[in-house]
Parts: sequence; structure tokens; C-alpha cells
Amino acid sequence: MNRIDESRPFVPLNIAVLTVSDTRDLEGDRSGTTLVERLTGAGHHLADRRIVRDEVEEIRAAVREWIAAEGVDVIISTGGTGFTGRDVTPEAIEPLFEKRMDGFSEVFHRISYDKIGTSTIQSRATGGVAGATYIFVLPGSPGACKDAWDGILKWQLDYRHMPCNFVEIMPRLDEHLKRGKLRQA
Repeated sequence: MNRIDESRPFVPLNIAVLTVSDTRDLEGDRSGTTLVERLTGAGHHLADRRIVRDEVEEIRAAVREWIAAEGVDVIISTGGTGFTGRDVTPEAIEPLFEKRMDGFSEVFHRISYDKIGTSTIQSRATGGVAGATYIFVLPGSPGACKDAWDGILKWQLDYRHMPCNFVEIMPRLDEHLKRGKLRQA
């Protein structure tokens, strides 16, 4: 199903990784490290990496900053997608989406189901686009980060992936913003 067209060039993206946790530091952040190792191993660039507490405004501030940054194409967060009182990552990030990517969550849960069965329903993994930036919200386990990267992101963030991928439509992600500017002129 995942086919790479070797005649197309690889296009490295700038990817920021956000870990949402009240208890992790850089040294103990296995999920963030898993993502960094996979994205750099694939040839992409780590644009930034941070850890923020499970606080809506802290999460939202980091994501807003990266959405506005010229040097960030993709944001991947890990942590805070469960149902406990401190799990607020979807609540922090989803209001920023201009377009929601329902298929990401569906495919992630299918892949996860094959590994952990019905326990996958305890995650509110999600994805979307804001300010021409792709955003993916993953659970806070290294296994979930591996599943999301290996099963979805590795392929969709590779310009060579056929029949289609996220990279080839990046130049058109902000068409609605450009159209609005033209109408105002």
C-alpha cells in the first residue's frame, strides 16, 4: 500500500515536537525522543522541541508560536490525550484547527487496535491543519508514537509517497487565506 516513487526527490520538512506532561523532563521524555529519532532518521529537520505542563494555555501558546513560525511545517504533540482530568491536549489544540483531519484519528486507531486491542479507545488522538501547518496530537506512550510515525506520518510526510501525500499539497494549504486577501483588495 505504501509506495515510494524513487524518481521524486525527498523533501525534508521542519517538524516541531511538543511533549505535554507534568512529570517529564527532556531526559525522561521517551515519547518525544522516539519522535525525534524517527523524524530525523527519515531525513526531516527538528525545528524545535519542548515540554509543557498539562495546561491548556501553555499547550496552546507553544502551538500558536509554531503555527506562526516560518520555520515549522509540522507540529507533533505527545501526551494528554486520555480521559483523566489533566488530559487537556485535544481541548487546547483542536480549537486552533482550521481544518480537522478525521482520517488521521481513524487510521491511527485502526493501527493501534491491531497492537493493543480495544484499549485504543482510551486515546483522543487527532490531527488537523492551522496556518498552513500540519498538527498531529498523539498519546504519550512511545508505542503510540511509533505506531503513528511508522504507520502514517512516515509515509504522508514523504513527498515520494504515492499515490498522494501531505507534502505535495503544502503549497495550497493557505489558499483560503489568500483568497480572502484578494477579496479585500
